[in-house]
Formats: sequence, C-alpha cells, structure tokens
Amino acid sequence: MAIQLDTVKSAIKDSLHDESKPWCKFFSWAEAQTGISRLNLFIGLSVFLVLYLIIGYGTLLLSNLIGFLYPAYASIKAVESSGKDDDTKWLTYWVVFSFITLIEFPAAILLNWIPFYSLIKTIFFVWCFIPISNNGSVVVYYRFIRPNFLKHQGDIDQAVNDLTKKATEAAFEKLVTEKIN
Repeated sequence: MAIQLDTVKSAIKDSLHDESKPWCKFFSWAEAQTGISRLNLFIGLSVFLVLYLIIGYGTLLLSNLIGFLYPAYASIKAVESSGKDDDTKWLTYWVVFSFITLIEFPAAILLNWIPFYSLIKTIFFVWCFIPISNNGSVVVYYRFIRPNFLKHQGDIDQAVNDLTKKATEAAFEKLVTEKIN
C-alpha cells in the first residue's frame, strides 16, 4: 500500500511539473504567487474539494465533472497517440463509468439517502482513473463487468440484433406509409 501511495504521489508530482499538461500553468502561477509547492497546493485543493463534496451544493454535478473532465482529456490524448495500451486503459474506464452511470440513474432515490454519496462516488471515479496499473476501472471491469458480459454475450447480441431488426422494420414501414400518403 505504501509503495502504491508513493507511486501515486510521484505521478501527481510529475504531472504537476509536466509542461504539456493544461493545469501546469495554473499550478506554476499559483506556486509563484504563494511560495507554496505545487504538490502542497494540489493537496490543499483536494482537501477543499473533499470538504465541498461533504457540505456543498451541486455536489453530484461536481462529482460527474471530476469523473469526466480529466478522463475525457486523457482519452483524447490516448486516441491521438500511436500506442494501443492507453486506448485500452481509457476504454476500460469509460465502460466502468457508463456502467455506474446507468446503475445510478434508476437508483438515484436510494442513493440520495447515502451520506456523503457524492464524495464516495468521486473517490471511486478517481480510483478508477488514477495512474497505477491496477486502478479501479481495471479491477471493476475484470472482476465484475467482463465475466458477466462473457456469460451473457450471446443473449446481448441477440437482443441487439432483434432491436435493430425491429427498428429497421419500423423505419421502413413509416417511410412506405409516408410515400403512400
């Protein structure tokens, strides 16, 4: 656990000093203005976000933005890179993100009763995209989503084919009906 924490701390520190990252200019400016190191500024901002997610307003929106903005940025960079490994990493993240979002919508009434739900959700999403080899998206995908998908893949494919066929027939029927009228 200590090794993973050191790995994460090192990755954050490297990212805060990486001139190619869009947040580097902000942290560089803030460091120059305050004299506080970028890592400490990042930790302070993180603590503020945690407190805001506990007592703030619009916390689900903030949680979704945190779960979306950086992964979207990293996904675009992955698509533009020549390697395939980063594409797979971010596709895995988006499968997990989509799965959680689909579960969350019908369960929203129950989830609102969970204390600090926005904070828990945000921590989960950060765990899913944190730059370590076995981050949350890898764990959730390979332990839960993939086995269930493989088990039901034939049924899912059949349902998709049936829906596609019905949608095509309905569209064709509507087209024919419009041409007749």
